[in-house]
Amino acid sequence: MVIGMARPGSGASTVPDASRNWGYRLEHLDRMTTDMGIYEHASGITPRIEHGYCTDDNARLLLIACREPDEGIARRLGRIALSFVLDAQSDAGLFRNRFRLEGTWRWVDEPANADWWGRAVWGLGAASVSHPDPWMRQRARWGFDRSVHQRSPYLHAMAFAALGAADVAIAEPGHEQAIDLARDAGQRLSAVISPAWPWPLPRLTYGSACLAEAVIAAGWAGTDARMAERGLEMLGWLLDQQVVDGHLSVVGVQGRGPGEGGPQFDQQPIEVAAIADACWRAWTLTGDPSWAHGIALAADWFAGRNDSHAVMQDVHSGGSYDGLKADGRNVNQGAESTLALVSTMQRARSVLPWALGYPAASTSIQPALGPARSWQPVRQRPAERHVA
Repeated sequence: MVIGMARPGSGASTVPDASRNWGYRLEHLDRMTTDMGIYEHASGITPRIEHGYCTDDNARLLLIACREPDEGIARRLGRIALSFVLDAQSDAGLFRNRFRLEGTWRWVDEPANADWWGRAVWGLGAASVSHPDPWMRQRARWGFDRSVHQRSPYLHAMAFAALGAADVAIAEPGHEQAIDLARDAGQRLSAVISPAWPWPLPRLTYGSACLAEAVIAAGWAGTDARMAERGLEMLGWLLDQQVVDGHLSVVGVQGRGPGEGGPQFDQQPIEVAAIADACWRAWTLTGDPSWAHGIALAADWFAGRNDSHAVMQDVHSGGSYDGLKADGRNVNQGAESTLALVSTMQRARSVLPWALGYPAASTSIQPALGPARSWQPVRQRPAERHVA
């Protein structure tokens, strides 16, 4: 099936730029990271120490490191990120988020089950099945198992957690707690507002594609074909809202509700990375090349194929600019935006040579699984390399 690659009636071409090699570097992430973790914000390319660290970004950093060979910068970043996330975890399986210098470096909030809980569970679940180092996988599994019984009232938090739980459930079909968490999230997220607004929230807000991806992943993990198809339908509808004239025009920071259009500003790289992740999951499950085109459009957004024709990737620093504005870009290069850039390019490099016949870039990242050519619930891990 071909879903969601252009707005209905637009007639616009969505063929991505096949000349790009989807390159990325880890130097700016390395620059932003101390032995404690990755700083949250930057002024230009300089870390803003006064804003400290957060679990959200360190969990994202752990995900990035899982997709790289365990050497050099990636080896350092992965271990720092895992240590930060585990230090943030409470005995009850909840997580603190803010670690700042207030007299001394310390946690300044209480453990909770908000978005950072979900992202931490996602990072720990993914690391426990896909990190190249067995010691890292073992530590991540210990942390995942401490938190998998928790639930959150927030849909985004449940979606993030479901992605980590689904990775564990697919790798280990006997892990009932992981299956239960993925299923619980999938059921909540697939309860849409109405046929005219087939989304579980009254507005599109942030990281929206993660909600659709979580339903796809939950269906895969639970061998529930209808749930997986529902997630694919949600992702297709979301792309219909955000592909205009052959490029991504993602929801701005103010969100978007029924009857509202775009373009909207500021646009944030995390929206684009969430689309790349969700389309990667959909392609891995179905093998449909339309989803691979979604990944390519996400990568092209960083290259300037966006509403402002502004290049969002700094090839010199290795960072991403923090926001796309109507008249250009926010020139700061914080952790969240740079992690979004790297994640998007990792997905592009792992899929596009396989799915669309583009020349393979120089990279060690290759999908461990060939895509299923039709919907078949399979008990295999959706990862980018085999793990012994």
